[in-house]
Amino acid sequence: MRKGIPLPGLPGSEEFMAAYAAALADVPSQASDIGSSRTEPGTINALIVAHYKSAEWEALDPDTQKTRRRIVEKFRARNGSKRVALVSRDHMEKALAEIGKPGAKRHWLKAVRGLFKSAVPSMRKDNPTDGIATPKMPKSKGHHTWTDAEIEQYRNYWPLGTQQRLVMEFALEAVSRRCEVVLLGPQHIKNGVISIARMHGSADVEIPVTPELRAACDAMPKGHLTYIVTAHGKPRSVAGLGNDFAKRATEAGLPKRCRLHGLKKGGMRRLAEAELTTHELMGISGHKTLSEVQRYTDDAEKKKLAKSGMAKKLRAQTENTDVTNLPAPRSQTTG
Repeated sequence: MRKGIPLPGLPGSEEFMAAYAAALADVPSQASDIGSSRTEPGTINALIVAHYKSAEWEALDPDTQKTRRRIVEKFRARNGSKRVALVSRDHMEKALAEIGKPGAKRHWLKAVRGLFKSAVPSMRKDNPTDGIATPKMPKSKGHHTWTDAEIEQYRNYWPLGTQQRLVMEFALEAVSRRCEVVLLGPQHIKNGVISIARMHGSADVEIPVTPELRAACDAMPKGHLTYIVTAHGKPRSVAGLGNDFAKRATEAGLPKRCRLHGLKKGGMRRLAEAELTTHELMGISGHKTLSEVQRYTDDAEKKKLAKSGMAKKLRAQTENTDVTNLPAPRSQTTG
């Protein structure tokens, strides 16, 4: 039987909900101490125990911690008894080469690089991952950005009062990731403003609640700390929410490309097309760099310019009969 997990802060606070979500995701903070009394100093086992107690680890959001913990524990299983001081860059490059997919390589390198950062300078002078280039990802547009027609189709299928609809509105209207959606509850909305603890390095935000999101929230019961719960009334896990939403989108007749993260992109697209500036978008999304949101304003500006350009062309065709490619008048013949 697992030892009880303390939850810091007041119920409903960001500190409390983050710890609650981490506990439900099976990432208890006490796990950092497991085996600490049985580890030999100077080994990778000892380094991992220290790493889980570091400020850098504590600063990671629970979802990132869960991903990195899986990688670190697999690394421990293969190398736990080895001496930290003897690990070389060649060892790191060889281990990286054994991983197949570029995305998995990137996750592995980030996790192990962070691990060995905790070894400097107490257990070794340098980080053996230094100088290893981050694997490049194949060029891709990423998650599909939902169109207005797809948004309307989903709304028509899932009515107000259903969790399926509320998840969609949180992702779209509050441009939120699934790891943010699972934490949101009635206590985060006050005086028409929703407070969102942004994840993955983004800044926390306080943004006005749109009429669409307000209607979806008002239609839901308020008996839980989070809006999105399981059939047993417990908060949803991040992975579970993503998998469930994919099924609900398919049930609504939408193609496989319509997934939860694409709704956040759809929300950003709509804001950009409403002519919000890059800085205004950052104030809503929580992104900390201009480059992260610039593409949304760039795409919106291109779309606007394309429409205005075609309108000019049509006006010119109407006003000027000499425009290129207009059909020439038929020649008249005399009998």
